[in-house]
Amino acid sequence: MGQLLNLITPLHKSTCREYLPRMMDNKVECMLKAKEYEFDYWDGHRRYGYGGYSYRPGYWTPMAYGLIDHYGLQKGARILDVGCGKAYLLYELYLLGMDVCGFDISRHGLAAAKEEIRDRLFVHRAEDCLPFEDNAFDLVISVNTLHNLRIFDLKKALVEMERVGKNKYMCTESYRNEQEQFNLQCWALTCESFFDKEEWEWVFKEFGYTGDYELIYFE
Repeated sequence: MGQLLNLITPLHKSTCREYLPRMMDNKVECMLKAKEYEFDYWDGHRRYGYGGYSYRPGYWTPMAYGLIDHYGLQKGARILDVGCGKAYLLYELYLLGMDVCGFDISRHGLAAAKEEIRDRLFVHRAEDCLPFEDNAFDLVISVNTLHNLRIFDLKKALVEMERVGKNKYMCTESYRNEQEQFNLQCWALTCESFFDKEEWEWVFKEFGYTGDYELIYFE
């Protein structure tokens, strides 16, 4: 298991959330709609997901620089994003000279990616075998995706990340106490793997994931 990083947490903390209203808003219906991962999840009402997810110039730039600096990536380095969504982070990495590639299960998300990298994206499930050779990428990332998998599929996804990446980074939702656990349960619409910090670290060791990780909390 690698290092515990702090790359996306500042962005995560910049968003205000009201937890109890989310839980009380016919949440089962909202979860079912969100798990389709199509228009409603990305650009529909906030109760189903992002409530409109559009490109904001510079928003992902600090994280892109953080990844490049931490892993010492040179121009042309190959980066794969597992569950890239609309691929805005990949786009920022592309603008900084990286050779990017990504996949997601959401056709709506991929169709909304920036035109310059759209041909580098494809539809695929994280738990399925990846169509790449061992160590094909200098860095494999996954941001707030893998907690949406059940434990047996999570193992498959981590094994594949480990296989195709020379370096790995993944971020996932977690909690450190009962209040954060409650807040996460209120807020999360698509999460299947609800683990605290120690449980996630056990999962990484048990499944042979040696990459870096980041845990975001709902304080």
